[in-house]
Amino acid sequence: MKRKGLSVFFFIFWVALAAQSSETPVNSVQLMAWLMAGVPSSRLVRIVKERGVATVPSKDQFHQFEAAGADANLLQALAASTPSKASSEAHEIPASLLKAAADAKAQRFHAAELDLHPALSADPQNAALHFALGGMLIRQEQWDDAFDEITLATQLMPDLPENHSSLAYIFYRLDDGPNSIAEARTALSIDPQNAEAYQFLGLALYSNGQYAAAVHAFDESLARDPANANTYYDLGITLRAGGNQAAAITAYRQAIHLNPAFWEAHSNVAVILHEQNKLDQAIAEYREAKRLAPEEASVRNNLGNTYCDKGDFDAAMLELRELYRQHPEWQQGHGCLARAYLSKRDYANAIQELQLSVRQNPTSSSEHRMLGEAFVLDDKLDEGIRELRLAVTLNPDSDSAHHFLGTALFQQQKLETAEKEFREALRLNGSPDNHYSLAACLMTMDRYQEALSELDAAARLDPERTLYRARREELVKLMKETNSR
Repeated sequence: MKRKGLSVFFFIFWVALAAQSSETPVNSVQLMAWLMAGVPSSRLVRIVKERGVATVPSKDQFHQFEAAGADANLLQALAASTPSKASSEAHEIPASLLKAAADAKAQRFHAAELDLHPALSADPQNAALHFALGGMLIRQEQWDDAFDEITLATQLMPDLPENHSSLAYIFYRLDDGPNSIAEARTALSIDPQNAEAYQFLGLALYSNGQYAAAVHAFDESLARDPANANTYYDLGITLRAGGNQAAAITAYRQAIHLNPAFWEAHSNVAVILHEQNKLDQAIAEYREAKRLAPEEASVRNNLGNTYCDKGDFDAAMLELRELYRQHPEWQQGHGCLARAYLSKRDYANAIQELQLSVRQNPTSSSEHRMLGEAFVLDDKLDEGIRELRLAVTLNPDSDSAHHFLGTALFQQQKLETAEKEFREALRLNGSPDNHYSLAACLMTMDRYQEALSELDAAARLDPERTLYRARREELVKLMKETNSR
């Protein structure tokens, strides 16, 4: 609740103070804090040119900026800058901030967070240091703490668009679309050329289901920062959500072109290819994602499932067994591994995997149905019927659950109950197999004419299936023999 309505407050606060703070020259401490928090060098060049610098950095500071990730354009802009007449005092960069910058560059975000505390204790009103701390908390997905730090940064420097962009991203991650949109638009009202603000506006609009508007925002971001792989990735997600799979793949591939190590983009391309039943291509993308991120559980899970759908159960078993070795807590893929075991008639292991799946998804009809089928295949009819009845209870509209329950009851010679289940399956899905199963039950009950009608229906629906015609001929012959007695 504490986050509601803050965007309007910050916008009004900015209007009151922007004229004063926008003229304030920047100093080396601010630049280092913004740089370590991920503000691009290109954006910092603009800030330097627009606001000027309090003092020209020393030779040591140039090396410090370079070590923290400043590119040649930023270093050149600093060298060419003229110090403010209003301030000639040096702004030494605290040692703790330099250590934090080094840890941030090495992606040791928790260490960088801890490094910043001494700098903030010495200068608690420094908006840039609060922004840097918020950035480290964002990297660790500590959204509430990050919100608090970026809020302080925004109160202290309300005209910096990056503060509002960061708030927009935090609100997006907190599923607060309206505030995310408002913060991104506030950032753009301060700096209409801010690519990051457009990117986060796109994310906010995407989260609100406004896919066309989100695509437009991402296009605006890319027009200003065409080399941002993350924006292409976000564009791909949005295009896929809007149903444009071909364009989504193009966006993901551009993200990969800009960042060849972008395993998430490979994985998302694979998901689309899998949905299109292009299984070999999907497997190639998942394998590349796995090469880039061998410890990522979702990639092995999806790769294993794709192998299952292809029928390559040996490969599926290798992937999923390695997945559970690395991540024993992982709760997906057991159904796929069970299918692999079933293909080898290893019913005991299949049942074990499906029991795990049922424990993890106790209200899933399909999980109980698959477990019931495995029990039936293992001649454990009572256990199978118990699971299949649960499946039917959880989803009365599942024709496959009714079909397999009927099959188990049929094997127990509970023919009238089996007939009821077969008829319910047929009502839900008039497939040839459902007609055929009902016919087999009716034949066993000596109701030959009814069985013949069901076999005729099955053969009519699937004339290429020789089994239906063969059983029909057998039944006609049996009926003649019975009538001749």
